[in-house]
Amino acid sequence: MTTSPQPLTTANIWQVLETVHDPEIPVLSVIDLGIVREVTVQQNEVHITITPTYSGCPAVDAIRMHIRLALLQQGIHDIHIHTSLSPAWTTEWLTEAGKNKLKSYGIAPPLHLQQVCSPDAFQREEAVPCPRCNSHNTHMISRFGATACKALYQCNDCHEPFDYFKCH
Repeated sequence: MTTSPQPLTTANIWQVLETVHDPEIPVLSVIDLGIVREVTVQQNEVHITITPTYSGCPAVDAIRMHIRLALLQQGIHDIHIHTSLSPAWTTEWLTEAGKNKLKSYGIAPPLHLQQVCSPDAFQREEAVPCPRCNSHNTHMISRFGATACKALYQCNDCHEPFDYFKCH
């Protein structure tokens, strides 16, 4: 259903983008993920620049399609979605609201203390707090979880398995 057209402003476009959810983690919007880098409106043209969470992200085509559909539903037809791989996306771009949504969904958000990812960051096991009981008594089961951007952990206290959104 097409809604009545609102004035075409960047603020309105950002509001629409808040409704576009990540297909792999549906509790997160593309805004929560921090993948929307820029929105510009020139006359009746909308230009959106996105940076995928990593260059091989299989969800990027679905995200582009969902952005386009959300804007079409608002009566916006001249849509240009650009992809920028530089600078590379980092978990630092996740919003605080996004990190809280991850935890509520049962996925441990990236650790706050980890400011820089380096090759040795993947050689040691992090003390990742359980998103269910908050215990730091956890262990990694697999470096890769349901998607490449997550690792699979288990809590030694509540015994629940959970995904950890890895830094990158």
